Amino acid sequence: MDELLIYFSDMPTLHRTALLVGGLSFFFLFESLAPFFTKKHNWWKHTGINLFFTLTTIIVNFAMAFLLLQSADWVVAHNFGIMQMIDLPIWISILIGLMVMDFVGAWLIHYIEHHVTWMWKFHLIHHTDQHVDTFSANRHHPGESVFRFAFTILAVFVAGAPVWMVFIYQSVSLVMSQFNHSNISFPLWLDKILCLVIATPHMHRVHHHYRMPYSDTNYGNIFSIWDRIFQTFVRVDNRKLTYGMDTHMDVKSTENIVEMLKIPFQSYRPRIEYESEEKL
Repeated sequence: MDELLIYFSDMPTLHRTALLVGGLSFFFLFESLAPFFTKKHNWWKHTGINLFFTLTTIIVNFAMAFLLLQSADWVVAHNFGIMQMIDLPIWISILIGLMVMDFVGAWLIHYIEHHVTWMWKFHLIHHTDQHVDTFSANRHHPGESVFRFAFTILAVFVAGAPVWMVFIYQSVSLVMSQFNHSNISFPLWLDKILCLVIATPHMHRVHHHYRMPYSDTNYGNIFSIWDRIFQTFVRVDNRKLTYGMDTHMDVKSTENIVEMLKIPFQSYRPRIEYESEEKL
């Protein structure tokens, strides 16, 4: 265990890059062998756009990484946060740290993005993807990457997460995001079992349906428990889903990087509540 913590305390950049590339490669291969939706689009163009936003996410995170490391060092030095104030066996401490960071750094900010208009206008770029797959995981506007990073720092303070916990969380979060966005098909019975604990593709696809109320459900990234606790969890026949966002279905803008970068600064086009009209 000590060796594991030492490794994550100073996880090499090359290893983190390998995790990103390796995860994308693995789930892409899985998608190719057992796809849920058959591809009916220009895969190269679609993937190129998502890789561009993946690159901007990496740049933003790299530029502000020192803030994250300083925050982790500060909570340890000042005995601040849950992990620092409660003496627990290391495995339990890791689990609690992972859950707290997932809640604050992923679920909570995701929920807020859907309910605060100016944040939604940035997050909207993620939802304009009409062909969700593993490469869609990091399709984030650079502005969104900034306030998601801010909530990750907040999660460090709440959890009292040391550096090794931060890198464990980021590694698990990265792979889980690639997994639950992936266009893979596997037995529904297996999905139901996995979904008792973690966010699965079958669960997260519902979140990418182009209409409310389904786009405001299943926010989870690592754990599914938060959606169950806050009553935002639903199960829907994935075959009935349509990806995208009803206010931005024009591919001329959703497949144009410049146009997507401009969306947060344009006039707001509110979503429509279709709850009385559409039941999947």
